[in-house]
Amino acid sequence: MRIDPFGVEIWMNEWETKCDWNLAETCVESLTIAELLQLAGKTHADLSDLLSMKMTYGAIEGSDRLRRAIASLYARQEVENTIVTHGTIGANMLVHKALVSRGDRVVAVVPTYQQHYSIPASIGADVHPLQLREEDGFLPDLDALRALVTPDTKLIAINNPNNPTGALMDREMLEEIAGIARAAGAWILCDEVYRGTDQEGDGMTASIADIYEKGISTAGMSKAYSLAGLRLGWIAAPREVIEAVSIHRDYDTISVGMIDDHFAALALESRDQVLGRSQRITRGNLAILAAWVDREPRISWVKPQSGTTALLKYDLPMASRDFCVALLQQTGVMFTPGSALGMEGYVRIGYANGPEILQEGLARVSAFLAAQG
Repeated sequence: MRIDPFGVEIWMNEWETKCDWNLAETCVESLTIAELLQLAGKTHADLSDLLSMKMTYGAIEGSDRLRRAIASLYARQEVENTIVTHGTIGANMLVHKALVSRGDRVVAVVPTYQQHYSIPASIGADVHPLQLREEDGFLPDLDALRALVTPDTKLIAINNPNNPTGALMDREMLEEIAGIARAAGAWILCDEVYRGTDQEGDGMTASIADIYEKGISTAGMSKAYSLAGLRLGWIAAPREVIEAVSIHRDYDTISVGMIDDHFAALALESRDQVLGRSQRITRGNLAILAAWVDREPRISWVKPQSGTTALLKYDLPMASRDFCVALLQQTGVMFTPGSALGMEGYVRIGYANGPEILQEGLARVSAFLAAQG
């Protein structure tokens, strides 16, 4: 099977260990186990619960405890509608592999996480991109979506909140997209890995699994929950999807680690505390970033409504990769070039690390921009 190189991951692999100020990171500032225990109201003594844990494969679909915690994140999902995966990346891969066949029509918003168009293309699907535009606030043009979704469309892939733009589709828009999909009998796969980081309210985006009878939601512990090291995600979907996914999952996952399962369950059972911390970081840092953008004449943007990333448009006569390499080599600051996302002329910034890292990194970017003449 041939698949296109994964632009963002190749960039991160090449440069992430060579920077001093990582403003390409997309996870909310990672938690230590000690910090997780504190947020959950536990102590170091509670780690003794792990000492008697026998290192078997554990529950194949994920422990009942964890799946109950996952189901509680949704308004209409039961334990039977969930399955645990190796990160959200594993969840997305399994859905595409289980539902998409050669010749199927797939509509995917772009920019988005590259899995959602490159995996179906590698299967031999007929992939049709729906380009998100700055003038639309990086939200889908629903008339354009209607034109792309024909009666033979198998799957619509969306990402909410969106990576890399931070755009947020509200419930009304999701219901309209569900209506478009329903008319075609299409599935909707919504990558919701940044769910919980909205800039307003309780931070929780409406989920497509709760809105549409053929809606599939994927998410995980990496971004909003600050626990990328667990490598744990999930799918929430109709039971027929879970059953189809399970067949493929037997070939590449079997089960996730029992210790990962344990700490993920602990975090989700304490999600108000964990997400409260994440929202304090993302909301405070976005205010810092917004003030910086206002001061920089060569930078413009559509301000994010959710997530941990933003696209910055820069006014310099250089390609985005050249911009990012020069910035990194001269200042130690790492961005992600828009070219890795199909968005030349932009760079992606991740703004959810410690505020001191963001502030120092932005000061260095300002100096770099001033030196360009």
